[in-house]
Amino acid sequence: MDQRVIATQVVESLRKGIPPQRGIDLYSVGNENLIEGVKKFHLSGITDRGIIRFISGSWGAGKTHFFRQLREIAFQNDCLVSNVELDVNSAALNKFQSIFSAIIRQIATPSYYAGQSALEVAPFGTVVRESLAWLATGSREVGDEIAYEQFTKASEMLMRDHSIDIDFRKMVKHYWETFLPEAPDPSVIEQSRGEILQWFSGEGTVGAFRKQFGVSKIVSKENAKVMLQSLAGFVRLSGYKGLLILFDEAEQAYSVMRKSALRDAHNNLLSLINNIETLSGLFLIYATTPDFFSDPKHGIVIYGALSGRIGKPENHHPRALDPIWNLDAVETKLEDYQEAARKILAIYAMAYPEAESNLPNESKVAERVSQLYSYHPKLAAIRFWRLLVAALITVFDDYLEGEPRTTEKLYDDVMERLPEE
Repeated sequence: MDQRVIATQVVESLRKGIPPQRGIDLYSVGNENLIEGVKKFHLSGITDRGIIRFISGSWGAGKTHFFRQLREIAFQNDCLVSNVELDVNSAALNKFQSIFSAIIRQIATPSYYAGQSALEVAPFGTVVRESLAWLATGSREVGDEIAYEQFTKASEMLMRDHSIDIDFRKMVKHYWETFLPEAPDPSVIEQSRGEILQWFSGEGTVGAFRKQFGVSKIVSKENAKVMLQSLAGFVRLSGYKGLLILFDEAEQAYSVMRKSALRDAHNNLLSLINNIETLSGLFLIYATTPDFFSDPKHGIVIYGALSGRIGKPENHHPRALDPIWNLDAVETKLEDYQEAARKILAIYAMAYPEAESNLPNESKVAERVSQLYSYHPKLAAIRFWRLLVAALITVFDDYLEGEPRTTEKLYDDVMERLPEE
């Protein structure tokens, strides 16, 4: 995607005080060592093993920002990414089939994320389309049709891969068939693709899919973990190094579960941990709040086996090999904020190159950051990061209009505009 387009998207997101969907790496500071460790120790070997890590962070500690940073790094390292928000309704850990369904619904390829791929009815459709192109031609690009010889080549490679469940393979092959020249008209094709993707999401009945596609099962509680393993195998077969799954636990989701459901959720999590090494190609990261580790009523401390396997957050700057990355232990200094501000200034100039000469220099920006930093109470309802990025964009906008406001007024205006976390 054009860098100016990305820069403009970053500016618009930061104006609201939220992390952008793209371009996080353009201004991020403070996690350089952790990110380098992730690339060195985890992403480099993801093809050969499964990995799981936990993130602990209070609300506003930067989990969303860090997740988007990890997503960009994963895409740059030729991995797929699925970002799943865990909650008791649509993706509950005690119902693992709902977790698999959410992974499928949220999965994305680097080209899909960058807006460079042909859009399917769902992101997983892009994964399946690109897998066909990769196995048939060694490229990730496929048009609306594919030659029968290329389809046959890809199908033979797929059906020989016994690390993937047989019904999973059958449904992928049926999806590929919609790209053959003799496929029916577009409306029928789209309907067929939609029905196939419903199977991967666990929707529908066994009877209907057996009759139409010749499979013997649908995704269910009993086979969801096998399907996850099959998904990992399919990702590797498709030429990617692996799949990064970012689990983001919704606010206190575990605290509203019934006791039996909570135990099921804990058992599923323990099963993932115990079997992660057999799930080659999967990198699971589970982000939650400190209560998850310590709450005496709902936390993992009530389940000794799980608590023993995970441990507790340590009070030091997170390192890639730590089982838990404690974002609350990250100490951000004034110099870090000033460095981020310098990068945001460059992003703004990239978004509006015609106005670069009107913007303040780096020295003035650093001074403004220092003033804002001194104004902001340490225990304010809004974290300084959110205030800073929104305030910087406001400052740059002011300079373009020729009417910079005082730091005191800037602070009050931005604080009034930003909702509490």
